Amino acid sequence: MAMEKCIQVSTVGTARACVAKCYHPFSSKVKLPLQTSCKALKKPISLSSPNAYSFYSRCQKSRIICKASEAVDEVQVATESNWENLVIGNERPVLVEFWAPWCGPCRMIAPVIEELAKEYAGKVACYKVNTDDCPNTATKYGIRSIPTVLFFKNGEKKESVIGAVPKATLSTTIEKYLE
Repeated sequence: MAMEKCIQVSTVGTARACVAKCYHPFSSKVKLPLQTSCKALKKPISLSSPNAYSFYSRCQKSRIICKASEAVDEVQVATESNWENLVIGNERPVLVEFWAPWCGPCRMIAPVIEELAKEYAGKVACYKVNTDDCPNTATKYGIRSIPTVLFFKNGEKKESVIGAVPKATLSTTIEKYLE
């Protein structure tokens, strides 16, 4: 969700005009400080609706592309140190996948979890926990086999799904906890 991931600068464009087009899911005004070689873009750009925006100014062959949709809809890593803030303290429903890099079924379900993160971006927070790196968290929630997907709402564990299940199974479970 960090806006730092939003901006990508490339050297495509004209020497006279610099265009910033952004398609993003935010409806409130967001100020983005841009650091480019373009002298005219030293001030933050304000984005105020989820539509396309153009900012024209003099610059030297720079083009700015907003990748906000990619920044907010990815599965993030939860660890024992950030568990309380990311999962327990989250106001939205939370999906947490417990996995390990050596686990074949975990690699099978990872793309499904990523699709769900994109599909439910802004509605459900999606995290993954490596059980090798976070054994205390896995033990606390009784994780005995992986992949295991836990669903939290208001900081409480609501449901668990064990194994590499179809996307429809996880979608149905998510829908139960959306308001």
